[in-house]
Amino acid sequence: MSEPLLSVADLVTEFDTQDGLVRAVDHVSFDVGHGEVVAVVGESGSGKSVTMMSLMGLLSGAGRVVHGRAVFDGRDLLDMTDDELRRIRGDELSIIFQDPLTSLNPVITVGDQIAEAVLTHRDVSRQEALDRATELLTAVGVAGAEQRVNQYPHEFSGGMRQRVMIAIAIANRPKLLIADEPTTALDVTVQAQVLELLAKTQQDLGSSTIFITHDLGVVAEMADRVVVMYAGRVVETGLVHDIFREPRHPYTRGLLASRPGLEGGDRLPAIPGQAPSLLAMPTGCTFHPRCDQSHGRAPCWETEPALRVIDENRASRCHYHEELAHDPAGESAAEGRR
Repeated sequence: MSEPLLSVADLVTEFDTQDGLVRAVDHVSFDVGHGEVVAVVGESGSGKSVTMMSLMGLLSGAGRVVHGRAVFDGRDLLDMTDDELRRIRGDELSIIFQDPLTSLNPVITVGDQIAEAVLTHRDVSRQEALDRATELLTAVGVAGAEQRVNQYPHEFSGGMRQRVMIAIAIANRPKLLIADEPTTALDVTVQAQVLELLAKTQQDLGSSTIFITHDLGVVAEMADRVVVMYAGRVVETGLVHDIFREPRHPYTRGLLASRPGLEGGDRLPAIPGQAPSLLAMPTGCTFHPRCDQSHGRAPCWETEPALRVIDENRASRCHYHEELAHDPAGESAAEGRR
């Protein structure tokens, strides 16, 4: 088996806050293969975006990586200097942020913003970079790119701004593209168009993709593998069809069950409670206060479960993952996606 393009091992990220030290990413590990799409899912605050910001070297001043490795194409991103990261960020490694309105500079034309990504990493003239910007706008489906390249972000709709962000991210044909909830706040029609564009881009470039989302419908359509995060930790990993057919963690099963089915009708089940404060984590399994499987069993609230390997493609952080295999409730959860 070939080496993965990206291998993250035991990543730990902490933030200093007025209320104390917060561990936002807690020993997170996952791999991304060449040409593979890996979805990272979980509720808001589960650590998805902070994990990616840690890899990209884009943490705020209060955040820092305190442990781990992130080997990208043979080089550890966490050992790189700021200058070394800047050389590959936007070139070999790119990110699409979830809010293009705040990510794009409102007083610079979209053409100049795309051209900047080219000029930073390629020895070309400004005119060549602007020509490339026009080509990229055309490639991402912006009609009249020759004229629109001279317009400003406020002159674009939300969906079109997201296309501009994608154009910037793919300007230098990256090996790995990180898409951080790129369809947030878009209507369903535009969302479908953006997802189709991302799938085509990944296929055309042959790049790998990390897709951060809370929408399991998107996961089913886009991803090869899934990493489920809860309270800063990975609680389950596996191939998409395995995760959807037979979830082996109660949290994953709850996420699947909460998806509306095509038939509509009955009230959707919900996971009770809310994710814990990272300043006051529960003892034992972090999910046990909301879990429908713990039933007061001592291991759940006394002992933190390890991420147990089930087979070469599956792992679960649950004391009772074997009981969930072929569980009718789990099968019902999987049905909820259809």
